[in-house]
Order: sequence, then C-alpha cells, then structure tokens
Amino acid sequence: MKVLVTGGAGYVGSHCVRRLVDAGHNITVLDNLCAGHADALPKGVPLVRADLADAQTLSEVLDRSFDAVMHFAAFLDVGESVRDPLKYYQNNVVGTIGLLRVMQLREIRRFVFSSTCATYGVPEQVPITEDLPQAPINPYGHSKLAIEWALRDSAEGWGLGSCALRYFNASGAARDGSIGEDHDPEIHLIPLVLQVALGQRESIKIFGTDYPTPDGTCIRDYIHVEDLAEAHLRALEHTAKGGFNAFNVGTGVGTSVRQIIEAACAVTDCAIPAVETERRPGDPPQLYADPSKLRDTLGWKPEYTDITAIIETAWRWHRTHPNGYES
Repeated sequence: MKVLVTGGAGYVGSHCVRRLVDAGHNITVLDNLCAGHADALPKGVPLVRADLADAQTLSEVLDRSFDAVMHFAAFLDVGESVRDPLKYYQNNVVGTIGLLRVMQLREIRRFVFSSTCATYGVPEQVPITEDLPQAPINPYGHSKLAIEWALRDSAEGWGLGSCALRYFNASGAARDGSIGEDHDPEIHLIPLVLQVALGQRESIKIFGTDYPTPDGTCIRDYIHVEDLAEAHLRALEHTAKGGFNAFNVGTGVGTSVRQIIEAACAVTDCAIPAVETERRPGDPPQLYADPSKLRDTLGWKPEYTDITAIIETAWRWHRTHPNGYES
C-alpha cells in the first residue's frame, strides 16, 4: 500500500516506517522534526517537513493518492500537558481532526492511530483490558481519547476503517543499534537510567517507594519498540475490515522502577545511584496490559518479554550514540 506516516521521524514512528518498508509498502513521511530526526528514516523514504497545522501542504501531500495514513504526530509529555493543556488540544486534537477531514475529502478510509494507555487513567483493575472505563487524568490522555471518539464516529459517518493502538511504555531500540530513542528533554525511565550509566547524569530519581507493590515502587509494562512496529503493521492490514477497533499493546508483564535500575546495572556493568523522593501526583501503583485481544484478533505476540533483553537493545543504541542522532 501507499501509506502516509505522520510523525514518522520520531522514536516509535521511525521504527514503524522501517517495518513498513521491510514489508514492501510505499511510504512517505510527514514530520515537522520538532521531536523527530531525519537521520532515523531509511534511505530513500521521502520526507515532507511540515506541520499538521499546515493545511495547504497537508492537502497537497494527500493529493498523491494514498491508501492509508498512520498517525504518530502528537505531543506526549504528560507533565507538559498539565502545564500547557491548550498546546495539546491544539496539536493532538485540532491537528488530527484537520488530518481526518482532508482524508475524508479524498476518500482515504484506512487509519492507524497512535493512542495510549493513559486513556484509562487510574484503572479499576490490572491487567488492563480494552473494555475497562476510559477516564484520563491529564490533558494528554484526554486529547488521545477525544480522537478515539472521533474515529468511532467517523466509522459510522463516512466509513473510516481505523485501529487505535493503546501503547504502554515504549522502550528499547532497533536490534542492530542503528536507530533508537532521542528526546530533548528526555522523559522516559530507561534512557534516563542509561544516561546515568554513561555519566551524563549523576543519579536517577525514584518517585515514591511506598506503593503497594512488592518493592514499593511503581510497576509498568515495557513494550519493545520493534514489537510495537509489528503491531502497527498488523493493525494497518486490519483496517481493511472497516469500523473502529482498539487494542492494548503491551507484554502483560509488569516491571518495577527498582527492577529497571537493577537490570540496567547488570546490562551496563555500571553503578547507577538512585535518589528516593516523593510520589508524583497521579501515578498509579501498577499499569500493565492484557494483550490477549491483539493476540487473538491479529495474531500478534511480543518477541521481547524480558526486561533485560529490552534494555540490552537500548544500551546498544545509547552506548554508540551518546548524544543521540547528533553522534
């Protein structure tokens, strides 16, 4: 298929572009590079440097007869969304609605959406299944849920076939170490821990040590970025069935903050000092997926379920690219 990938130069997007190319699809990337990196894209993949808000460029690009759109172009810092909610509603909601409107006018009816487990808020139970109530506790989660509503209604209103993939904690890097995670500022736990191992930070903060978990720290579900990419490929194929569908993308295995630090110490053979501090508001004790719907419907299962193996791929990238793509 001919697929437009918005935000395709970002962390998850670039790994998905690589997987789509390997599967034989014809890919064009649209990215404003505010958080993405042109060097993350496979050679030969066209990059249109533009913002979702640039309606004229978006219309001109989609005039090129695409079969589907895969959408990653969104802001994702939960803390920033609390401080500047309108930034998130403008880009994540208004920008995406504009994209869908252009798709509707050109009768492009296949869409894969990068959603998030943040739409569940503080879940009623774990592991999390797709039928649990969605009650986000921050503007980032609200912005993603709003688009899921729009996708449901678009399935009924104009025949859009779409899949929303609700990620848990995207992690790791390409197994060959060629592309990986490079955010500024960095907000994800594994790269922050590895920056300590590299000597780029003095220590890692542990936010809360008194949670009702085995070691007192938060538990999360870390899903390898290449497993995420495979889920996107299968979701793209599934959109041919029409309608709206949502899938959790996680391993079903929970790992605590302390376990991440211990695994990183083992992988890097470095001491990683930790500073214990107070809980962050709104951090649930445990978040991990029940990925059985994705397995049963699309035949997907994660290749990486061991946190040490995931961190090994991340360390391969960070060790050889200590300054990210500028390295």
